[in-house]
Amino acid sequence: MTKNWITSALTAIPLLLTSQVCMKQANALEGNKTPLTIERLYASPALAGSSPRELKLSPDGKHVTYLASRADNQYRYDLWQMDVASGERSILVDADKLAGGELSDEEKARRERQRIYGEGIMEYFWADDSRALLIPAAGKLYYVSLVTGKVEPLATGEGFATDARLSPKGHYVSFVREQNLYVLNLADNKLTALTTDGGGLIKNAMAEFVAQEEMDRMTGYWWAPDESAIAFTRIDESGVESVTRNEIYADGIKLTEQRYPYAGKNNVEIALGVVTLADKRIDWVDLGADKDIYLPRVDWLPDSRHLSFQWQSRDQQALDLRLVALSGLGNPRTLVQERSDAWVNLNQDLHFLKKQPAFIWASERDGFKHLYLFDLEGKLKQRLTRGDWAVDALEYVDEASGWVYFSGRKDTVIEKQLYRVPLAGGEIENVSQGSGMHDAVFAENKPVYLDYFSSLSQPPQISLHDALGRQLAWVEQNRLDERHPLYPYFGLWQLPEFGELKAEDGQSLNYRLFKPVPFDAKKKYPVVVRVYGGPHAQLVTNSWSEHDYFSQYLLQQGYLVFQLDNRGSAHRGTRFEQVIYKQLGAAEVEDQKAGVDHLRSLAFVDADNIAIYGHSYGGYMALMSLFKAPDYFKAAISGAPVTDWRLYDSHYTERYLANPAHNAKGYEASSVLPYVKDYRAGLLMYHGMADDNVLFENSTRVYKALQDEGKLFEMVNYPGSKHSMRGEAVRNHLYRTLSDFLDRKLK
Repeated sequence: MTKNWITSALTAIPLLLTSQVCMKQANALEGNKTPLTIERLYASPALAGSSPRELKLSPDGKHVTYLASRADNQYRYDLWQMDVASGERSILVDADKLAGGELSDEEKARRERQRIYGEGIMEYFWADDSRALLIPAAGKLYYVSLVTGKVEPLATGEGFATDARLSPKGHYVSFVREQNLYVLNLADNKLTALTTDGGGLIKNAMAEFVAQEEMDRMTGYWWAPDESAIAFTRIDESGVESVTRNEIYADGIKLTEQRYPYAGKNNVEIALGVVTLADKRIDWVDLGADKDIYLPRVDWLPDSRHLSFQWQSRDQQALDLRLVALSGLGNPRTLVQERSDAWVNLNQDLHFLKKQPAFIWASERDGFKHLYLFDLEGKLKQRLTRGDWAVDALEYVDEASGWVYFSGRKDTVIEKQLYRVPLAGGEIENVSQGSGMHDAVFAENKPVYLDYFSSLSQPPQISLHDALGRQLAWVEQNRLDERHPLYPYFGLWQLPEFGELKAEDGQSLNYRLFKPVPFDAKKKYPVVVRVYGGPHAQLVTNSWSEHDYFSQYLLQQGYLVFQLDNRGSAHRGTRFEQVIYKQLGAAEVEDQKAGVDHLRSLAFVDADNIAIYGHSYGGYMALMSLFKAPDYFKAAISGAPVTDWRLYDSHYTERYLANPAHNAKGYEASSVLPYVKDYRAGLLMYHGMADDNVLFENSTRVYKALQDEGKLFEMVNYPGSKHSMRGEAVRNHLYRTLSDFLDRKLK
C-alpha cells in the first residue's frame, strides 16, 4: 500500500480572479424561471442552442464550414458554410441527399473511440486548393465541388469504405476497406489497392484498439505532402488474447470475438511501411529489435523525402522522436528522447517548419508541458514557453510573420486561452479575450482562426478572428435571448463558487460548489459530490458542459453539488498528476475526503447526507470512496466503472500501474474487489450491457462479490448501451433512476 495523503487544510481559499468572473456573469443570467425536468435535459432543440461541430476554415481562409444539427432533431447533422467576406450562410449539403444505411461494425467501433454520435453527415475533409470537399456517409464517399456546386458519389467499389480522406493536393481519395488501403485517382476514376494481404488477423492502414482509445491516433496511414507515397501501419493481432465479448441487447445476445489487449498481456505486433504510388512498392521502416512497443505518432517532413515516427516503450517511460530518409528506411536516427520514472504523456504538438530545418516539440521535461524549438539534428535552438503552468496544444505556426500560436493555462488553470510567442523566442502575448474556454481552429494557409468559446454562463459561441485576436465576424453568436431554447429555464440557472483546498503535500486542490435554488443559508442541504478523478480530465473549469444539466436539475430539487479535481487530474503538471503512479484510488480518495471535510465545515451542509456520483473512472472513484470511506459518504452512484484493472487495456492501465507482473500489490490495492467487505449500504450501480470499452464484466464481478457477502445494493443495466449511455430514452430513464435513488437515500 502506498502512503495515504491526508489534507491538512480544511478552510477554502477563494480563487479571486474566477470569483470576480462569476460575479460578473451572475448579473447576466436573465431568463424565465421555468423548472427543469429530466425529460427536457436532452430533448430537441438542444438546451445549448445552436452549437455547430466539426468547425473548419477552408485552407485559403475564405469559407467557414461546419455541421449543424436540426431544430427538430439535434442528433442529425447537415453541412453548412459561411462566406467570410459577406457573412452569408447557406446549407452546403443536405444529409437527406446522401445514401443512408447501416454502419459496419468496424466503423461503429471507430466512432465509439472518436466519441462521435449522431446521424447524417458526421465528418468531411477540405481539398488543399479549397475548391472541393470529401464527405464519407454510411460507407460511401461523395465529392463536393464548390466550383460547380455538384455532389457526386465516387466509384469506390463494393464494401464499406472507412477512414477516407483527400490527398494533400486533392488528386486522390484514399480509404480503408476490408483491412486494406485503397486510392482512387480522381482524374480517371482508377481504383488501386495498395495493400492486398489484409484480412483476418492482419490489418493494413488501420489503428489498433489502444491507438484509437488511448493514444488519440484514429488512423493507420499518412500521405506524403507531394502525394508520391503513403506511410501506413500493418498490425498483426495473432498474439493478442482472443475473448468472446457478450453484447446484451433487449432481443438477444450478440457474441463478438475480439482481440483485446488486457494489461500485462500481448499487444499487437506493429510494422511501419511506405508504399510508393507509382509502382506500389512497399518498403519497411526499421523499428528496432524490440517488437513489444507502441507507435503513437507518424509525421512526414515537408520535403516528402523524410518520415518521422514516435517510438514508445511498453512501459511508457521512454518516448523517442525518430527520423528516417526514404532512401534509408533501415537506419532511423533519434532526434529527441523523453524519459520519466513514471510515464511520458503523449501529445499532438510536433510541427516541422518549412522555411528552416527545424521543428517545434512539446515536452514536460521540467514538470509542465512547454514548447521547444529543435533543429533537424536534435539540438535545442530555443525554448519558447516556460513557467509553472501548462501549454494545452500547439495551434498554428505562422512562419512568414514569425509567430507560434498555442492554447494554455498561463493565467488560470480553470480557463483556456489562446496565446502567441515569437518563433525566435520572446514575450508571450494573449490573443483571445473573455473569461472561459477558447478552442481555436486555424485556416491551413492563413493566420485567421475560429474561436469556439464557452463559459459557465455562455453556451458555445463561434466567432472569426484575425491574427491579433480581433473579431471579424460571428459564425454563431448563440445569444441567450427570448428565442433561445435555454431562455425559459435560465432564470434558475446557477453559477458555482470556486475555491482551493490544500493537500498534505502542499499542492492545491481546486473545487467548485453549486448552491440550491432557492438557497437559504439557515437551512441544511444534502450534497451530491460529482466526481471523475482520473488522469487527463478536469471538471473544475469555467466552461459550458452538457454534463452539468443534471447538476442544475439537482440544484432545483434542493441539493448542493460539489466537484473537486483531486491529484492525478489534468493541466497541473507532472508532480500533481503522477502522485497516482503504481496505485490508483488512494490519493484520489483522500483528496475527495478532504473535500467532504470542507463541506462539513459549512453551516448549510447536512453532513449526514452526502453522496458521491461518477461515471467511468468516476464510477470507479464512487465505489472506492464508498467502500474505503463509508463514514464520509452515505450513498454512491457508480456508472460503468473499472473494478479490476487487470480487465482494462494495456496502454492505459500500464501507464499508471505498470505491468501486473511487476506491480501485483499495486493492482490488488487498486482493485475495488478487496474492499467489498467494508461496504455498508447505499450503493446504486449501472452499466451499458454492450459496453466495449469498460466491459460489463467489471460490474458483474462486483455484483457477485456483493451478493456473496450478503450485501444489499441496487443495480440498473441497459441492454444495447455502450460506454457513453447515448440516446434520449436511455438518458431519461437513467437520470430519473438516479434522482429517485438520491431522494430515497438523502432526504
